[in-house]
Amino acid sequence: MVRFKRILLKLSGESLMGSQGYGIDPERLADYARQIKEIHDMGVEIGIVIGGGNIFRGLSGSQKGFDRVKGDQMGMCATVINSLALSSALGAIGVANKVLTAIRMEPIGEFYTKWRAIEAMQNGQVCIFSAGTGSPYFTTDTGSSLRGIEIEADVMLKGTRVDGVYTADPEKDKTAMKFKEITFDEIYNRGLKVMDLTATTMCKENNLPIYVFNMDVVGNLRKVIEGEDIGTLVHA
Repeated sequence: MVRFKRILLKLSGESLMGSQGYGIDPERLADYARQIKEIHDMGVEIGIVIGGGNIFRGLSGSQKGFDRVKGDQMGMCATVINSLALSSALGAIGVANKVLTAIRMEPIGEFYTKWRAIEAMQNGQVCIFSAGTGSPYFTTDTGSSLRGIEIEADVMLKGTRVDGVYTADPEKDKTAMKFKEITFDEIYNRGLKVMDLTATTMCKENNLPIYVFNMDVVGNLRKVIEGEDIGTLVHA
C-alpha cells in the first residue's frame, strides 16, 4: 500500500553537493536515483523539481553585481544541469524519465505543459521539471508549488537535510522541538522558513499539503510513501 499515488518531489541543489561542497556528488546523485526507483517500482507517479544552488543562485548573484533577471536566468540554467544529471542517473538504472523545461530549449528537454507531464507520468515515466517557473523573481520552491498544483499531485515531498519542521533551526538550536504536523498559518505566524512565502501561500490556497523529511538518509523516501511518520506534515 502507498500513502500517495502522485507526488511532486522537491530536492535542493545544495544537497546534490554531498560532502564535496560544490557541484554534483556522483554518490549522492546515485543514492537519490535508487530511492526514486524504489517508489517508482511501487507504482507511484513522480514529478521532480531540483534547485540549482549547488551551481548558481540568482539572488546571491544579484547581491554581487549581477543583474537580477540575468542572475535568475543563470539559476534556471543551473536547475537544467541538475535535472539532466538526475535524468542520466535514473536512465542508468532503468527508470524511464523525461526532462521538461519551463523555457524552450529543445533538444535538451521538452517544453513543459501540464498535459504532457501527466500523460508521461501515467505512462510510467518520471518527469523532471527544470528551469523553475521560467520567470525571474520566483524561486524553485515556488516552481515546485506551481508544478505540484498543476499536475494535481497528492502531496509535495520536500526532501531536505533535516528530518522535518522545528520550532527553530535544529542545526543551531539544540533545544528546537520537531512538529509532527503543522498548519500553513502556524508556519507564517511563527516565522518558520519551510519554503518562501509565495510558495507556501500557493500550497495553502490550492490545498497542496507539504511533507518535509530528510532525503539524505537512504530509504526515507520509501518510508514516507509507505506511511511512516518520519517527517512533518504541513497542511491547511
